[in-house]
Amino acid sequence: MIETPKKSSARPALLVALAAAFAVIAVLVVALVANVAEHKREAKVPTVRVVELTEETDDPALWGKNFPQEYDQYKKTAEMTPTRFGGSEAVPRVPTSDDPREKVSRSKIDADPRLKTMWAGYAFAADFRERRGHMYVLEDQLYTKRQQVVKQPGTCAQCHASTWVAYRKLGDGDLIKGFEKMNQMPYSEAKNLLKHPVACIDCHEPKTMALRVTKPGFLEGIKALKASQGVPNYDPNTMATRQEMRAFVCGQCHVEYYFKGPEKRLVYPWAKGLKIDDIMSYYDEIKFKDWTHKETGAQVLKAQHPEFETWNQGIHARSGVTCVDCHMPYMRVGGTKMADHHVRSPLLNVNRACQQCHKWSDAELKDRVETIQLRFKKLRDQAMDSLVALIGDLKAAKEAGKSDAELATARYLQRRAQFYLDFVEAENSAGFHAPDEQVRVLGESINYSRQGQIALRDPSFKPTVAVVDIPATPPAPAPGAPAVVPASAPAPAAH
Repeated sequence: MIETPKKSSARPALLVALAAAFAVIAVLVVALVANVAEHKREAKVPTVRVVELTEETDDPALWGKNFPQEYDQYKKTAEMTPTRFGGSEAVPRVPTSDDPREKVSRSKIDADPRLKTMWAGYAFAADFRERRGHMYVLEDQLYTKRQQVVKQPGTCAQCHASTWVAYRKLGDGDLIKGFEKMNQMPYSEAKNLLKHPVACIDCHEPKTMALRVTKPGFLEGIKALKASQGVPNYDPNTMATRQEMRAFVCGQCHVEYYFKGPEKRLVYPWAKGLKIDDIMSYYDEIKFKDWTHKETGAQVLKAQHPEFETWNQGIHARSGVTCVDCHMPYMRVGGTKMADHHVRSPLLNVNRACQQCHKWSDAELKDRVETIQLRFKKLRDQAMDSLVALIGDLKAAKEAGKSDAELATARYLQRRAQFYLDFVEAENSAGFHAPDEQVRVLGESINYSRQGQIALRDPSFKPTVAVVDIPATPPAPAPGAPAVVPASAPAPAAH
């Protein structure tokens, strides 16, 4: 007899389970679609114009009424957070009538006294501290001890304040004329025209929010650079790409510069290029010096904060990655995509700053960066020791009665060694923006210091670079010619 197969009791249970699973999936899909639709609606909602922003609105708090998320992030630049090799840590202080600050950042010259030797006779030997955020750029310039050492010009205002409105008012609507007038003021007078630190209007057009360059120093500097590359009359506000502008707005201030002539015009030394070798050649050609070194008599230079020049030599620049991509990465608030205006080290924001491109863990990425920075610091210390040794030998030779002619080669090599070292010392990435280039520069600095020591011991020694005579006093212009030779007064700098 053939038995009839029994129906499996598992089949109905399986069908029920599948039905339940599909129901859950359907609910999730519906929820996802609804969420996406809500975010799309949020993204389509235009900015609520609480106040009318104009070319006269330089108070970031007013911009914050229309852009509260960005303004809240901007205010966070007042936070002081150290990284292993950068950032800053708050140091409490007792306010005084001359300096009302309740906290400052740590002193770098106290942490490394060799800096005082390098800058002997210069204002930075009196005060040089860890960098702080954009919220502090005005007050830190107002109250630095460097103001007491030398009477600084109004030129400093360009990068230590919101200047778009002040320049245009001073120039009766002409940005460049206002810039020129403020440059020639004593800083003690110019500061009365300054109300805010670097602010929204310095980087954004108030009607469209488009990025723009407003600092005359950059406008003239990039024009000179492009002219050297065969591009005449370059204007970044009409000729740059959007991605280029995401670097240019930061490059307005994070650059090397000097004060030209008695008019103290702020100039970016880019007419030959952005590499330190180009800038060194430029300074030698115009016979510029920031000051005479107190211990050796060398005519030396003070590098400022050449992040833009250094970044341009690195892999991120070659890959089209800009300052904003790493220091102001995109974030989402609801359905709105915005740049994070809490400008800070990418190491404090690895997920959004680094992991959008580099698919490794936070720990792995931080370790890679810190390995680069540690190697840089070790070589930086060797370069600093080499320079200090040269300065010591020069000082001893001078005190022993050697003539200026006998010291000329070693003094010029000090000038080069010191500027090459200072170029990466003043740059704020601790070797990360262009690792290969920055260690090359340190190697050159060490080489110049050692050649300087040899020159003191062997008068017949021929260095690997031509020695340029930099006069202690700038030569007078020819009769009837404009005064274009930079003045010898110390050039103060940011941070």
